Amino acid sequence: MLESWNHRLLPYNREAAVRYAQKWAYGRNPAFYDYEKIGGDCTNFASQCVYAGSGVMNYTKDFGWYYIDANRKAPAWTGVEYFYQFMTRKDESAGPVAQETSISQLLPGDVVQLSFDGENWNHSPVVVRLLRQPALTPADVWIAAHSYDADNRPLNTYDYRGIRFLHFIGVRKP
Repeated sequence: MLESWNHRLLPYNREAAVRYAQKWAYGRNPAFYDYEKIGGDCTNFASQCVYAGSGVMNYTKDFGWYYIDANRKAPAWTGVEYFYQFMTRKDESAGPVAQETSISQLLPGDVVQLSFDGENWNHSPVVVRLLRQPALTPADVWIAAHSYDADNRPLNTYDYRGIRFLHFIGVRKP
């Protein structure tokens, strides 16, 4: 009998993701390009944090999630919507796996996505702390982010029109 991909879903290291987020929230890891001046660095930063917690990239051209250098990266590494599409994919390909969920399911190391205009998804902060668990309101969720550099910033201090929550359920190894 062939082993199912689901048997290969390994734990996501939330502590490593949070440690990375807090180390680099106000700085830039020189191993990654800083996209701040050409569209924003928030999802690049979120990807770095998730990679710290997963250790697996997916090098599938165009539809994967990877970073080689500033010009060789998947759209999902830096694009808010592409990041969402990759993380919540239904196919059983390598890489971290998330589910869109409610605020009450969030844990440190998860990602929140915000829409500032109610039409486009614009920002991808990383959850670094919950004031209570389960979180009941955005005031309970504290984040780290780039493009609006922050660490331990309460989510309710953002002015947004849309919000979605990505809860990581594990990592598929190649």
